[in-house]
Amino acid sequence: MKKILLRYKVFLLFLSVNLILLFVTPNTGRLAFEITKDNLLQMLLIIPPIFILLGLLDVWVGRETMIKYMGDKSGIKGGVIAFIIGSAAAGPLYAAFPVAWIFLKKGVKLTNIFIFIGAWATTKLPILLFEASNMGLNYMLLRLFCNIIGVIVIAVTLEATMSEKEKDAMYKRARAL
Repeated sequence: MKKILLRYKVFLLFLSVNLILLFVTPNTGRLAFEITKDNLLQMLLIIPPIFILLGLLDVWVGRETMIKYMGDKSGIKGGVIAFIIGSAAAGPLYAAFPVAWIFLKKGVKLTNIFIFIGAWATTKLPILLFEASNMGLNYMLLRLFCNIIGVIVIAVTLEATMSEKEKDAMYKRARAL
């Protein structure tokens, strides 16, 4: 029982805060529970399809193929593929992390995983189209250029600052799950 409570301590903390809020300021408490319910329903609509697609990716795309195109020796090609996948993806950022886990499990280079997450967070195609039509093509291209440079610099820096032991631990954890 104690192990379960420790596992869900953050959830229980926020539930307690919401309950206290409900009794102290009922209107704010009801609003907090309503927002929590809406977010939970949104997640329940997004997460199952993501996991179905991940299951298919895990089964259909072999480890050797992923290593060939996005592994340590993939070079710029792997980064470009990671960037395209991240930019073309749909859904909120929290949906990118299960995909990144599958990439880890398949042996994708960490820099490419970081590029994928950065692209997912900053360069989605629908947002680029919105920016081009509402803020102008020059703004969209400037922001895209800055994001591409920023994502690459951050990805390379993150991998460069990690020790081999940390990298190996990440890959080992991904394969164990």
